[in-house]
Amino acid sequence: MPGNGGLYLWRGFRGRCPACGEGRLFRAFVKVADRCNVCGEDLHHHRADDFPAYLTIFIVGHVIIPLAMFVEIAYAPSYWWHAVIWTPLVIGLSIGLLQPIKGTIVALQWHMGMHGFAEARQARLAG
Repeated sequence: MPGNGGLYLWRGFRGRCPACGEGRLFRAFVKVADRCNVCGEDLHHHRADDFPAYLTIFIVGHVIIPLAMFVEIAYAPSYWWHAVIWTPLVIGLSIGLLQPIKGTIVALQWHMGMHGFAEARQARLAG
């Protein structure tokens, strides 16, 4: 169980409880549930804060900027075309990645026993 960190991160990425993989991690779009509705694991300890938004901006920026530069150099469209192309793509990627990234961060905190998850981690390692 301790050496399977990738599985827990994948569960978080999919919005599932990192402990059982069955329960829902979120009760709303980016609101983490207080506990898993299947296994009862406490999830309210997380401290993801602004880190998911920061990572989302970082990833989206690193995807969009090279693409926008390529389109500008290769085709030189007007600024209106840039707005039409990139605005929906930036918004869509940002909204689409925010929840999976937050789920991954919560699962990472759970797996590593960070913040209030330390007690649960000790129980997992002991049993």
